[in-house]
Amino acid sequence: MNDAATSPTLQISRGADYSRILAVGGYRPRRSVTNAEICTMIDSSDEWIQTRSGIKERRWAEPDETIQMMAVAAGRHALSKIDLAPGQIDAVIISTVTHFHATPAIATRIAAELGAKGAAAFDISAACAGFCYGVAMADSMIRTGTARHVLVIGVERLSDITDKHDRGTAFLFADGAGAAVVGPSETPGIGPVVWGSDGDQADLITQTAAFDEAARQVGPTHQDFPTLRMDGNPVFRWASYTMAKVAAEAMDRAGVTPDQIDVFAPHQANLRIVDAMFRALKLPERVVIARDIEYQGNTSAASIPLAIDALLASGEAHSGQIALIIGFGAGLVYAGQVIVLP
Repeated sequence: MNDAATSPTLQISRGADYSRILAVGGYRPRRSVTNAEICTMIDSSDEWIQTRSGIKERRWAEPDETIQMMAVAAGRHALSKIDLAPGQIDAVIISTVTHFHATPAIATRIAAELGAKGAAAFDISAACAGFCYGVAMADSMIRTGTARHVLVIGVERLSDITDKHDRGTAFLFADGAGAAVVGPSETPGIGPVVWGSDGDQADLITQTAAFDEAARQVGPTHQDFPTLRMDGNPVFRWASYTMAKVAAEAMDRAGVTPDQIDVFAPHQANLRIVDAMFRALKLPERVVIARDIEYQGNTSAASIPLAIDALLASGEAHSGQIALIIGFGAGLVYAGQVIVLP
């Protein structure tokens, strides 16, 4: 046993002083599903769905639009916007709850197809907060020197686990992929993350059954493929008000005030939640609010990067502006930070 005098001092790595999102990209499935089509599956109306959620249409993936295909497309879209070769990506973080293989991580296959061979690659399961979790990890990796460029992708095929006949959820969930390239910066571009969980409320958003339980059910007791179940009212209250406090803390930790925010891009769960958070935060009326859910639906981990990509593409938001982002969902988990737009 070594004593303190002879024990070696471990070397540590140090990276860039700061990091920022360098580019975002997205992939939206080809098929648009209208509220009229949803109403052939549930007893509802276009007016009720829009009043309840703000959704007019949502995207559902076709069979060939797999998790891997959509993630690769989103990653390539992001990389195409900057002078960075796939081989310069040091780590690939994939946030998804709809990759149904326990192993291997889909991130390894995505990294290989993108050409980021040799990159560290792993999946995370943090539901609708997954993109913000990934950005926080990428920021830390870059500043500690374990990576120089990190590709963060949120990707989901929630239509695979949506009960198309559940009046409370059938109209909400959708598919897609959103990506961000995070790299070193000379100035701060990603504020401190405020994140956490409340497992005591995990049953508010969950699957109807575990996959192994469903697989064991055969014959007359056969159980359908597990689907998402959500207790809407308490989730709405939690997201609208508790998450507004988390978002306010993220601004405080980043050293910015509400009047310094240019863009509000929260998880696209429900427009009523987005509007309630906006009011609770007392953000200025001039702030651009992401409303991507109207034609995209709720894509969980993909929703924030897809929303940012849409705002930048439309010209509603611009490079260098200050944005407040926050994700929240099943777990219950949450994460938020202030970022500089790419």
